[in-house]
This record gives sequence, structure tokens and C-alpha cells, in this order.
Amino acid sequence: MASRRPIRRLRATGRLGAAALAVATAVTVCAPALAAPTGDARMHGWIKSHIARMTLPEKVGQLFSTRVYGSTADTAHPENVKAYGVATPREVVQKYHLGGVLYFAWADNVGHPTNAAELSNGLQRAAISSGSHVPLLMSIDQEGGAIVRVGPPATQFPGNMALGAGRSVKDARNAAAITGRELAAMGIRQDFAPVADVNVNPFNPVIGVRSYASDPQLAAQLTAAQVAGYQDDAGISSSAKHFPGHGDTATDSHYGFPIIEHTREEWDRLDAPPFRAAIDAGIDAIMTAHIQVPALDPSGDPATLSKPIMTGMLRGELGYDGVVYTDSLGMTGVREKYGDDRVPVLALKAGVDVLLNPPEFDIAYNAVIEAVKNGELTERRIDESVYRVLRLKWKNGQILRPFVNESRVMDVVGTPKNLARAQGIADRTTTVVRNDADLLPLADEPRKMLVTGWDATTTAALASSLERRDAKTEVVATTAQPTDESITQAVERAADNDVTVVLTMKAWDTKVTNPEGSPTDPDGKQQQLVKALLATGKPVVTVAVRDPYDIAYYDEAQTHVATYAYNGVAMESLAKTLYGEITPHGKLPVDVPRANEPGSTLYPFGHGLTW
Repeated sequence: MASRRPIRRLRATGRLGAAALAVATAVTVCAPALAAPTGDARMHGWIKSHIARMTLPEKVGQLFSTRVYGSTADTAHPENVKAYGVATPREVVQKYHLGGVLYFAWADNVGHPTNAAELSNGLQRAAISSGSHVPLLMSIDQEGGAIVRVGPPATQFPGNMALGAGRSVKDARNAAAITGRELAAMGIRQDFAPVADVNVNPFNPVIGVRSYASDPQLAAQLTAAQVAGYQDDAGISSSAKHFPGHGDTATDSHYGFPIIEHTREEWDRLDAPPFRAAIDAGIDAIMTAHIQVPALDPSGDPATLSKPIMTGMLRGELGYDGVVYTDSLGMTGVREKYGDDRVPVLALKAGVDVLLNPPEFDIAYNAVIEAVKNGELTERRIDESVYRVLRLKWKNGQILRPFVNESRVMDVVGTPKNLARAQGIADRTTTVVRNDADLLPLADEPRKMLVTGWDATTTAALASSLERRDAKTEVVATTAQPTDESITQAVERAADNDVTVVLTMKAWDTKVTNPEGSPTDPDGKQQQLVKALLATGKPVVTVAVRDPYDIAYYDEAQTHVATYAYNGVAMESLAKTLYGEITPHGKLPVDVPRANEPGSTLYPFGHGLTW
């Protein structure tokens, strides 16, 4: 795939000043071809010559991406000592010659966009001034909706299933473009998105609203659109996940080892289209799934470690030559069959390029080096993956433009224009599923409204949006497992309000669906809350703020809305819909089955009311 933008010389800008220029000069001295790069031939020449100068430990380091703890490169953190034997992120990068760092909010990496940019620049200096002299690739899981690592003031979107409800290729591309540009401003040039899984199983505990739809063609269209948004518009790398498809399972691979029972023909029809679309769109990276698919490989190995799947199908049949990432190697799905010293080696033998977040880093890193020394892996095989990694870094600008201007981050992130566009996209996704009592839209007049259900942040956001429309609100927030006391309180307060809006989050999830994971609401307390409120006889609007399947478990509700997300833009769109400020456009991107009636349909794909 050709470079997405003209390649420019390295230069220091803004607050980086002389320090960044000195580091950039160090790169140029180490690799003279960087001074005036032109085209794919120059890229190929630089990569080959650079690989020839790298030691085996430096090459192996490029094949790992992992977490570090701390808000700056020089922040000492006990978790770094525990995981890596050194105190600071800088030392982690230099000790292992890391190829990439995966940012997390819980690791204190992305508390604020400007801080994230500062961390990125510090880690780049650490990488460039030592060992292989190759810039890092900072990556993140910024899917939108339920899975984000950078919260406000960064622009927030309602997520993939909401985009599926909106049915707009343009909106999907714009959401990815805005997200990608904001990440790039923070020094993050790879997003592990989009989720290309087709959620055909309504009891899927780990994918759900992270998927666009249960329809493979809709999922394929939106996957391709978001790849274009990330890569062509924003200039960062996209990574479709989780190959060969995690959509039809009731087991979470974080805690168990899912088995997908699709036949080869079903895989071609249901799971493959979004990944084919991503490859056709020129996607830079694909992430594996820790699942077993007997029809594709009867060995019982997880797909991540399967040569028939990774090399035979992904590289051979689908013709993909980009970078292949494992999903996190700390997940049960990939650790159940083999030890932590074997998993990295087997993944590389299967055809994977980058090993993500191993639970025992030193064991994984040294296992790969030892496998080369004892002949199980050849250095030529290592070089193949290093080549792909360096090619990705060159093409997305990481090699030639490793630094960002910390003083300009907020000129890009969370701008009024971006926020307005995100709200417009959200407004086109909200789905009115049921309006039997003609309660909606609410009359445009002051009223007393109870907002209850999941959770404190979400109910507060909705109440704030309603108050801007002259409603007098009262909030009784619960968790995903309301207590009897909170249910009683909500019922009592409903009597003193004109309308109750009750928010549920995966109220369908009451059964343990994997060996070690926990259901969202094992005792069905969210369902009890809704039914108690409906029994008051007062007007009630039920709202599923995550998976749209909740309505099946309280079908007596006469007014029901699905938002697919619980962030601020979703709640503002909900308020607009309740008051009739916008005409609802969202259509269900999945079938909603009847509760306890497998194979039946309560509301079909494409259902959605309007006025």
C-alpha cells in the first residue's frame, strides 16, 4: 500500500525545541536515508539496512507491545518494578528495546490529552536514543462507546453498534477520522479498532455493542469506512479485530476458551466479510482472537496460535501481508492450553508478528530469543515480522515524525467542531423501539421527571440534559445490581413525578456464561427495578443504554428506547429524542430475540419507530 501522505523531514516544533531536534538528528545520523526519503523503494532500502544493523534482542523487542505504568517517561511506579524489574517507563522501553507501548487509563497514561502527548514524546526519546534507534508505536483501544481509554475532553462517540443503527457510512468514517486525528495529536498512531466481529449471538458477553451489527454486509461496509477514516483521513494505523471472528460465542475469552461452532461455509458468510473489507481497504493491522474454530483448524489450538488460520487463511487465502497482532496474551483463552513461555513462540510460528501485553514479560521476551538460538525459530522468520512492523511505522509517519507538539494538542482534541459533529452522529443513532402509549415525544412543557437506573454518572448526565429543557429532575441512581432499598426508593419517588426514565445496562445478562466471569446482574435486579416501576401505573420510559436486548425481559414496557451507549453524547441524544427535538432515525442493527425462546424474534433487524 502506498504511503498515505507526503513524507517530510524530521523537525522539532513548539515546546520540544532543541532537545527534540537533537534526538531527531540522532536518528538521521543512525539512518542517513531518513534525510530525504522518496517512495516505497527508499522505505524498503532503509528497512532492510536497518534490520541488518539490529541485534537479535533489538529485533525481538520490536515484536512486543506492552503496557507501562506512569504519566511521564520518568515516573517511577511500583507496578513497573513488579512487571519489568525497573522503575520507570523509560527504563522499560530501553531494557527490552520495545517496538510499541499500549496506553491504558488505569496505568495512568492518558489522564489528559496533553499529558498523554508528553508521555509519548518522552517514550520516543527513550526509544530513539538507545538500542535499535527505532521510534515506538503508541497504541490504544479507543473503539468509542463502551470501550475508550481517553475520556473527555477528547471527543466521545456512541460506539460501533450505534453506528450500525445509524446506517451511515459517512458518519462511521467521520467518527474514525476525528478519533484518529485526536489520537495522533497525543502521539498515539495506532488504534486497535474497528471491531470487525459480527454479533450474531445476543448472549455474547464480551462483544455486544462493540460490534456494528448482526448483519455481515452492514458490518463490512462500516468496517471499511472506519479503516478509511483512521488511515486515509487521520493518517494513523487501524487494526481490525478479532480474527477470525468473535461474534458467535457466549464465552468471554478474557476468562474462558470460546469455541465457535461455525462451519467453513458459515464462516465465509458470517464472519469473513468485515475482515475481507478491511483488507480490501488496505488495513495496516489485524488482531487475533483467542478462540477455537474446529472447522478452520481441528487441532484445538486457539486461532492466535494456529498456523492454518493465521498463515493458511489470513495470509494465504485472504492475501493479507500487513501486521498481525495477538490480542492480550494475559487472557485465559490463549493461556489455557500452553504455558506463558510457549505462547509467544507458537504465535510467531503460526504467522503472528506482534505479541501484545504478555503477563510475564521477561519470560515471553526471553522465550523468543531462546527459540531462535535453539533453532525452533529462525532469525529470518524474526526478520519477516520486524520488516512488517517497520514498514507500518514508516507508512503511518511514526519513523519520520515521532514527536508531537505538546502545546498544540488542545487545538486538535475536543474542539467545538469535533464535539458538534460527534453529537450530530449520535443524534442519528438513537432508536425508538416501542411507543405503544404514544408517550413520545413528550409535550414541550415543564414537568417533573425521575431519572433512575444505571449508574450515577449516566443518570446525572441524562438529568442534566433534561434540565436544559426545563424539566425538574430527581435522580435515584443504582448499580447494575440494584438493591432492594434502591428499588423501593425509586418506586416511592416515581409517585411524585410525572414521568420516570429508567436506564438499564445489560439487564439480560443474568447467567454465568463462562467458567470464571460474572454476569452483569445475576439476580435479575435490573429487571425487578423496571417491573416495579411499571407496576406503579405512572408513565415509564425504559432505555437500554448498552446492549439492545434488554426489552425482551420486560416486554410489558410500552415505551422503550435503545441508545447503545451511556456517555454524554448518547444521553443528550436521548433527551432530544424524548422531547421531539430530533426525529429518531436509528434502526436496530441486530435482531432482539424473545426471552427464553431461542430462535424467536421479538423485534427484527431494521426495526425502529419515527415520527
